[in-house]
Amino acid sequence: MKNINKNFIINEDIRCKEVRVISEKGEQMGILSPKEALQIAEERDLDLVLVAPNAKPPVCKIVNYSKYLYEQAKKDKLAKKKQKTINIKEIRLSTTIEEHDIGIKANNARKFLKSEDKVKVTIRFRGREADYSYIGNRILDVFFSKVEDICVIEKKPKLEGKNMIMILAPKKA
Repeated sequence: MKNINKNFIINEDIRCKEVRVISEKGEQMGILSPKEALQIAEERDLDLVLVAPNAKPPVCKIVNYSKYLYEQAKKDKLAKKKQKTINIKEIRLSTTIEEHDIGIKANNARKFLKSEDKVKVTIRFRGREADYSYIGNRILDVFFSKVEDICVIEKKPKLEGKNMIMILAPKKA
């Protein structure tokens, strides 16, 4: 059997002086030359697969190659399934926003935080408004006070160009 999947080196393609061999039952068979290990694998009608090429010495397993590929694909699929992607939702405010409007925006942020998304709160300064960045700080403090029961500040308010940005993350339960 030739090297079907480029991720694994099998049988005659293994080019090492010596390899640590593991049997199909998971038992260590010791350190052998690849020829000896391949001979043992062929006697059992199985394949020799290089599973850890960076180890000293490299580790090979005697397995049914197609079954091994299936098991690896299954493991990869399960690992991918358990991954959680992190979304960042943005809420924009202005320096002239009223208290009631901050409450509405805070309720939207609350929905995002409950669905375990991060929230980026941005205040855009226009013209000379950037000279009064303390107003932006005050607005962000009021905004945070309305949602602080369900989130933490991941990145404190900071002026970046003409925008002031704060990132909120949901609290860990």
